[in-house]
Amino acid sequence: MVPTDIGDARVTWCPAEQPRLVLAVSHGAGGGIEARDLQALGRVLPGHGVTVALVEQPWRVAGKKVAPAPKTLDAGWRGVWPALTGPGLPVVAGGRSAGARVACRTAKELGAAAVLALSFPLHPPGKPEKSRADELLGAGVPTLVVQGGNDPFGKPAEFPAGGAYELVEVPYGDHGFAVPKRAGIGQEETLGVITDAVVAWTRSLG
Repeated sequence: MVPTDIGDARVTWCPAEQPRLVLAVSHGAGGGIEARDLQALGRVLPGHGVTVALVEQPWRVAGKKVAPAPKTLDAGWRGVWPALTGPGLPVVAGGRSAGARVACRTAKELGAAAVLALSFPLHPPGKPEKSRADELLGAGVPTLVVQGGNDPFGKPAEFPAGGAYELVEVPYGDHGFAVPKRAGIGQEETLGVITDAVVAWTRSLG
């Protein structure tokens, strides 16, 4: 457990033998670190020199069902950050959905080396006018967005052009990167698209 100003968070470490980076990833507002993409990163990335830290926000540790306000999520992330920098390695801040927003909003302030945004919720479903692009564009560090091709929170084509970020599309994926049977790509292949993209990107970071 890691104490923060808003309660205890929990970090599950997936260590690499000779790490060069720490990838710290948190969950979204509707789930925890059991999300398929987060678990896949925890399995694969340590074999490529990246220690993965799966971060459970205090509200999840406390057993609450609904995520608190963004400023409270940011406070929880700030509280965990010293534990993430403890190994003395560059830390990539990451998360899925709401966790991706937190990573973007706090990256410069905390000194993150980069940001990994999984299923970035560009807008609420059906409300493209309520864009959160400013959070993504304001990250201020190298950023990789991994987005499902059928994500109702923002399809890849909806993301602003010319932003200082890379975007990888997961074909047919929804907000949780699930793919329909008719897609012709299996769930394991989908997870491979995600992990391959993140492995290649982390190599580019040094």
